[in-house]
This record gives sequence, structure tokens and C-alpha cells, in this order.
Amino acid sequence: MAMFSLAIRARAKANPLLTRRALHFRNFCNGRFGLSTSESDPPDRPVAGTKFLESFKEEFEIGSRVISLETGKIARFANGAVVLGMEETKVLSTVAAAKGDADRDFLPLTVDYQEKQFAQGLIPNTFMRREGAPKERELLCGRLIDRPIRPLFPAGFYHEIQVMASVLSSDGKQDPDVLAANATSAALMLSDIPWGGPIGVVRMGRICGQFIVNPTMDELSLSDLNLVYACTRDKTLMIDVQAGEITEKDLEAGLRLAHPEAVKYLEPQIRLAAKAGKQKKEYKLSMVSEQIFEKVRNLAEAPIDAVFTDPSYGKFERGEALEKIAQDVKSALEEECDEQSLKVLPKVVDTVRKKVVRKRIISEGFRLDGRHLDEVRPIYCEAGHLPILHGSALFNRGDTQVLCTVTLGAPQDAQRLDSLVGPPTKRFMLHYSFPPFCINEIGKRTGLNRREVGHGTLAEKALLAVLPPEDDFPYTVRINSEVMASDGSTSMATVCGGSMALMDAGIPLREHVAGVSVGLVTDVDPETGEITDYRILTDILGLEDHLGDMDFKIAGTRNGVTAIQLDIKPAGIPLDIICESLEPARKGRLQILDHMEQEISVPRNQDDRNSPRLVTLKFSNDAIRRFIGPLGALKRKVEEETGARISVGDGTITIAAKNQAVMEKVQDKVDFIVGREIVVGGIYKGIVMSIKEYGAFVEFNGGQQGLLHISELSHEPVSRVSDVVSVGQQISLMCIGQDVRGNIKLSRKATLPRPESETKSVVEGSAPVTKEKPNIWASPENMSKGEQLESTLEELVPSKMENTESNRSASLMPSVVIRSAAECDEEEKSAGLSKTSKSAPKPKGTLKKGSKQKKIQSSDNMPDLSLSIMLSESLSQMGGNKEFTSQDEGEANLSDQNDKETGGKTPVTPQKLKLGTKVTAKIYQIRARGLVLDLGGGIRGMYKFEVLGHWYFKKNKK
Repeated sequence: MAMFSLAIRARAKANPLLTRRALHFRNFCNGRFGLSTSESDPPDRPVAGTKFLESFKEEFEIGSRVISLETGKIARFANGAVVLGMEETKVLSTVAAAKGDADRDFLPLTVDYQEKQFAQGLIPNTFMRREGAPKERELLCGRLIDRPIRPLFPAGFYHEIQVMASVLSSDGKQDPDVLAANATSAALMLSDIPWGGPIGVVRMGRICGQFIVNPTMDELSLSDLNLVYACTRDKTLMIDVQAGEITEKDLEAGLRLAHPEAVKYLEPQIRLAAKAGKQKKEYKLSMVSEQIFEKVRNLAEAPIDAVFTDPSYGKFERGEALEKIAQDVKSALEEECDEQSLKVLPKVVDTVRKKVVRKRIISEGFRLDGRHLDEVRPIYCEAGHLPILHGSALFNRGDTQVLCTVTLGAPQDAQRLDSLVGPPTKRFMLHYSFPPFCINEIGKRTGLNRREVGHGTLAEKALLAVLPPEDDFPYTVRINSEVMASDGSTSMATVCGGSMALMDAGIPLREHVAGVSVGLVTDVDPETGEITDYRILTDILGLEDHLGDMDFKIAGTRNGVTAIQLDIKPAGIPLDIICESLEPARKGRLQILDHMEQEISVPRNQDDRNSPRLVTLKFSNDAIRRFIGPLGALKRKVEEETGARISVGDGTITIAAKNQAVMEKVQDKVDFIVGREIVVGGIYKGIVMSIKEYGAFVEFNGGQQGLLHISELSHEPVSRVSDVVSVGQQISLMCIGQDVRGNIKLSRKATLPRPESETKSVVEGSAPVTKEKPNIWASPENMSKGEQLESTLEELVPSKMENTESNRSASLMPSVVIRSAAECDEEEKSAGLSKTSKSAPKPKGTLKKGSKQKKIQSSDNMPDLSLSIMLSESLSQMGGNKEFTSQDEGEANLSDQNDKETGGKTPVTPQKLKLGTKVTAKIYQIRARGLVLDLGGGIRGMYKFEVLGHWYFKKNKK
């Protein structure tokens, strides 16, 4: 017994959930307890059975893809629930209706579309690791579902309806938005809610001229057309298009092909509703009696007609007049104590307005503001309205006014997208804002608004087709559209203003894009519901949009359509009328494009210092690591000090700066930290580290050191290095040479402007030279023959912009090699020119060095020196004058020209110098290692002393 008690305690300790009753203990009785008998044991518990979920399924094929509709397995309590699947993508759509009677005069339909990350096997990358507020794509997909189903609810049905569509799984091949729209149609068919469906929604693409039904995401990336089409069996409900300048003819062909494909969705929904659908419930409809309507009509029709026939009314004047009429009718009904009429007065007055306007347009062909049916309102365009911004434009069409601004950013500024399908980032964004003041109302600034997101996306689609590719224009672009005044079609005004703002920002658009909204007014037979007459309106007003049947927004270039959005109010419009509306829209679009091109027709040249800059630099990975620093400290420090944005890639550093000044500042810091490849002729900034008698050592380019010789400090003679530079001073330098051991030669004077005395030596009448390439002189013993030829060719090749002979004579400053007479003789013998050399005239005066002589001739101001000038053969070939037919003739003419120069006449030019020619030169400057010689005509040469430093001339003394 004791062992049994221990066992009981052990079991209770191991499983605390064991109770006294579970262990068959009796209740306390006389202070004692014991085990219960087997007679009191409870009977065996029932085992849970298997529940059977009855489901119904329909499968069909559209565009070579199998689609399934299934109901009954999940979301069984919803009024209607359908799971639509295409391959591995499945979408659940449910509908529900509010209980009770509706006391309102509109249909409160809400459509919520949601994409959760579990559908593609991911955890959200948010702090809370869960989905947050609806994203733009989810709002757009909700609008895509709402627009085709709303017109099919019966008139007077004002009960609250909620549609919720969720993506259950996604393989990334198909866009779930079209699947959700068809699933919603099937769910409404299964519910007891009165609805005039079903509808079919299909997506069309076009690759190489061939239309594709239900294209995959990979196919859409190659397609120049993304068409979403919704319809009933014989009428169109909704169109949404993004295209690459497709012609109206091709667009009509795509619409006519999409209609029969969308109709294929109808029969499976009807069959599924016949199997599992509910009986439609009798809902109370808020209808206006014919008696009340006639009573209000008799009171309001005449004054309303008087207002609408007066084209002098503006938007607000017309609104105030109509409001006064409504108040007069209300006063008359209050006097009669007609409570029933007062309850529906606003709706009845609005119906009377609609009938008056539609009757006048169809019978007389005139509109509210007196325009013809195909007439566009007056247009005002202004590009560069805010000059300090990257780009801006102001666009007016009638009373509608939109201000568009463009901001350019770095590639990392692109928007990150967390959608199930599509690209991960978006580099072009258009944000549309509709503030309350634009219609003279008050309101609150809230978050994302469905209408604003929809209008902005439509304009974004329209402009995306003409943007340059990312490889040619890597900037991130953001357009802000601020509606300043609204009287119809602000989204199309955004397209026009955005196009001009992009060109004002210097973005190379292929074409201007403009948009216009086309309306429709129909006369319907009340018995059959068929359209008996209709009128198409170009560039509709806000009131015409409200009182009409259609808002057909079409944007495009002169070459074709780039974006379309069709919204309708009746339960469908025939496709023939839709296609007929394309031509009036094209004519109106061309009129608007004419005004836009008069204001700005080509992208502006953004060479001012306020425009943004984007540069990509290539470095080794070790250099990039040095720039980033420990934990990115150096990179962050440069960004904080300059305000630029720097992104690091594999072997690249991308810098985005808001203007040129910031870009130069960042590049200087990057060069100082990392350095860049040393290039002869490149300009660098460095800091003087030490000063010697012969020059200064400068640290630059990320820690490298070079020698700045005393002769390269300034154009003027320098006696001491410390007179020009000091230790710690930051200076700009040019690399003028680098030997095989890596020693770098720097020059400061090459970055300085030439003195006025040298500038005045340019031949009078020659073309001015705005920028002169510095000449880098080299000693003959340090230059091979190939290097001499290369140096000469670099100096002699004229700029592409210098086409005339005068420009070449003024801009070409060839490198000239000065040799001694003995060296010239040896060169002449090797070149076969010794005979020509002997026939040259003997100069006056002598200079001795052993048996070799050079002759000089003194002058009043400076000693003259007659030297032999040896030029590369390329000089005579490329720069030789066509007048010289032989070398002897050239030497004679050149000698005469040089003599005339000494007399103050025509100077010598580089084109007249030939190999082996002897000229007279003046000593311009004496330096430690040689002489700078003035040959006349702006040409100077250097005569370098030999290594031993002997002087090869004597100055004549007077």
C-alpha cells in the first residue's frame, strides 16, 4: 500500500493535470479517503468523427492556361466565397452585406485587397514582422476590382457591401489582380446580394506584334502592351492600359480580341452559382416615386435650364446658382410640409440637372460652357516656373491648373516594393496630390488616398513609356503633381505638366506626352435599356463628368497611346462606342501637344551648378575598403560633411550630389582618401609635406608623394621654393611625368593661367584660344624616337572644333626638341639630310665647345642664339604648309620669314617648320638646367644643358 501511494504521488508530480477524480479518489468521508470502486467508473468517451466539407469546383481553359473556381471548403460563413486558381497562384475572394435597412443615398462599397508575405514563403521585413497599412499596389488592385463591379448593383441599392480578396499562394508567374477580380465576380454570383453579373476580366499583352492572352510576368516584361479588360456578355465595363506608344488601330484590335476571351469567364461562374449559389434576397431599394420626381421637376427644371444655357457662368458661379435653386425648391416644399419630398430632395434635384444637361447636349450639340463637342479648353503652359528646382512646369487647361515639379536622386533613392510579383524597386515615381483648397473646400490631410494613388499611377504609366532606359539615365526621378485648381481631368493635366517638367529638368524624353479626357452622354430607351442616341465629348468639365456616363482618360504622344483608364456609370457601354472615342481623343491630344511644344520642345541643357550630379568611380576592392573605413565610419563622415549620397558596389563608388559644387567636394575627399590612377596630364589636389632647395614634396591621391621641382612652381623665375608654397598648404597640381621606378613629377605652373606677356605673342587676327593644353618638355636623352613622335603627334592633332587654318595656327603649340649642332649633324646624316644641312646659310658669331661651334648674334635687349631645331617627320607631314613643294624651298622661305619676324613682320608658324630647318631664336629665360628659347609666333623651345652642366654659348658683350 505504501508503494502504491508513492507511485500515485510520482504520477501526480510528473503530471500536475491529474486530479483526484482522474485518479479515482473518493471524496473526504469521516476524515478518510480511499480508491473508488470500478462500478463508479465513467463510460467510454465518444471519439470525434470525420467532418465532410462539401465543395464545388469548375475548371476551364483560357489562353492555354487552366483556371479553377472552387467554393465550399473554406470561408463557409461568408455570404459568398470563391478560391480561384491558375497554376500555383490561388486567390480567395469573399463578400458580405450589412444587416438592416439602408438610410443613405449612395452605395457604400468597400473593396480590400491584400497580399501577405506568407503567399511566397517569406516573413515580412518589418519591425513587427507583420503586414502593416495597405501598400500602393494593394490600393490599386482594390480599385481594379471595384471599378467593374460597382455599375452592376441595382439602382437604389444602398446597403453596405464589403469585398475582401486575399492571395493565398503565389508562384510569381501570374499577377493575382485579374484573378481576384474574377473571383470577386464569382463570389457575388454565389451570394444573396442582388447584382447584375457575372463579369469577365482578362489581361492582354503583345510581343513582336502578336497578342498574348493572360501573359506571365516574364512575358509582360517583354510586352509593349499591358491591357486589362472587363466586360459583361455584350458590353464593356472597365479598361486599364499601359503601353509603349501603341497606335489607336492596334489598340482597337487588342480590345476586340480581349472581349471574347473575357466572356469565357462567364459560363463557369453561372454553372458554379447553379450548383452552390444562394437565393437572391429581397433588399429594400431607395427609390423615388414618380409623383415626387414630377413635383420637384416642375419647380426646378426651368431655372436649372436657364443656368446651364448661360455660358458666362464659371464653375463656382454656376455652383452657387444651382445651390440657390435647390434652396428655393426646399423652401417651397417646406411651405407645403411635404416631408417625403424633402427627404429625397438632393437626389431628385441632381437627377433633374442630369436630364437637363443631357437633353441639351444631345439635341443642340452645345455644352455647359458653350463649347462644341470636340473643342478643347484654352491652354496655358509654362516650363521652369520654379527655376531653382531641378525641373518644374505649370499647366492650365480651362480652370484646371496643375503644378508639377521634378526631383532627381541617386539610384539608391529608388522605391523598394514588397509586392508578390513585379520588380523589387521603382526608379520613377509620380505622386499626385489633391488638396481641398483646389475646389474651395476644407478638409484634413490624411495618408494614402485611393483616388490620389489611382490618378498618380495613371499619369506615371503615361510618362514611363518615354523615359530613357536606366543604362543611359541612372537617376531616380520623382514628380510631384500639386493640383492648384480642379474643374475636370486633373490626372490628364498632370500628364501634360509632368512631361514639360521632365524636359525642364534636362531628362532626354523621346516625345512629349499629353492626355485628355473624353466623356459620353447617352439617350437610353427606358423599356429596353438600349442606347438610342449618344454624343462624345472631348475634354470634359467636372460637372460633365458627374452628369455624364463615361470618363475615358487617354494619354499618349504623337505616335500612339501610352496609358488609358476607362470608368463608366451605367451597366456597360458597347465596345463600338469605346473604339469610336479613340479618334476624338487623338485629335484633342495633338492640339495640346502643339501648345506644349511651343513652350519647350527639347530637354534643357542642365549645365548650371544647381542641377544634380551623378558619378560612378571604379576602384579596387582594397581601395573601397579604405574609403569605407571601420564600420563605415569614413563613408558616413564624408556624407555628413558634404550632404551627398554615396553607394558602394562591387568595384564601384557611386556619388549623387545635389549640385556641381558638392560633387567636386566629394570627389576631392574620395581622391584624398582612396586616390585614383595616376595619369600624365591629370590634375590633383595635394598637401605640401616638405620643402627642399630644389623643390617640394607633395602628398596627394590617397597618400602618394611626388616632386614639385622649383622650375614647375610658376611661369615666373623662382629663387626660393618657400616664397611660393609652404608646408601644409593645399595646392592644385598636374602630373607631368612618371618614371619606371614610380617617381612622380608634378607641376604647379601647368595649372596656372599663362602670363599676359605670353598671351600677347599670339598672331594678330588668329582665333582666340580659350584653353591651352600645357606643353610638357622633355630632354632628348630621356626620350626615345617613338616617344618624341608620340609627343609631337599629341601636340599637333587639332581639336575637332578647330576647322579653319587660323584656328589651327593659333591653337597648335608643338613640342620642339632643341639639339646641339653636332647632334643635328648626326641626325641629318641618319635621315639623309646632310646635303641640305651643308647648304644652309652660316650664322654670325661663334660658340665653342671643343671642335663644335654654335654662332650667336647679339641684340640690344637679349642675346640671340642660332640653333638647329630637329622636328619629328610627323610635324612636316601634318603641319606643313601646302605652298612648299620641296625642302629647299621650305628652308629658304622659312629663313626669309624668320628674318622678317626679327624685323617686326610676319612671325614663324609651326606649319612652316620642317625637319633640319635652322632658325634664329631669342633667349626668353635662363633656368638652372637649360634655356627657354623664343622662336617667334608664340613658339618656344627648351635647350637643355648636358649632364655635366657646361654652357655651350657665350654672351656677346657690348
